Amino acid sequence: MDSLPSTDIPTIDDIIDNFSLLDEWDDRYRYVIELGRSMNPLSEGQRTEANKVQGCASQVWLATMASFENNQPVLAFRGDSDAHIVRGLVAILLSAVSGKQASEILAADPIALFDRLGLREHLTPQRSNGFRSMVERIRTDARKALANNP
Repeated sequence: MDSLPSTDIPTIDDIIDNFSLLDEWDDRYRYVIELGRSMNPLSEGQRTEANKVQGCASQVWLATMASFENNQPVLAFRGDSDAHIVRGLVAILLSAVSGKQASEILAADPIALFDRLGLREHLTPQRSNGFRSMVERIRTDARKALANNP
């Protein structure tokens, strides 16, 4: 599997803080797009059917790399999309889960974060469903990593 180089995505706490400073949805929308632009694009070799997220109206790819820390699987994710706003949603999701232990990923609630940021009320149902599909894909990868834990 290709290595997953780091990105310049802010921490999830910084993203939450920045959202709280933006009063207008137009400003938040632009910020989400900016977050997507801060991610390094996936290589063509990572834009495979295996990495493609099913259930998204736009094309979305998530590449996963597992490592072990204190005998626990730690997952790093990279993502990409062909839609600017969706790429930003990928950035928000990855800032919340990438680099965490699989058990932490399964305990996290990215859907609640999505709601807390006010994204559900301002995005189409298709985009909201796509976000859920991304969350489920990440949880599936975390469950697999735990099942394969030596």
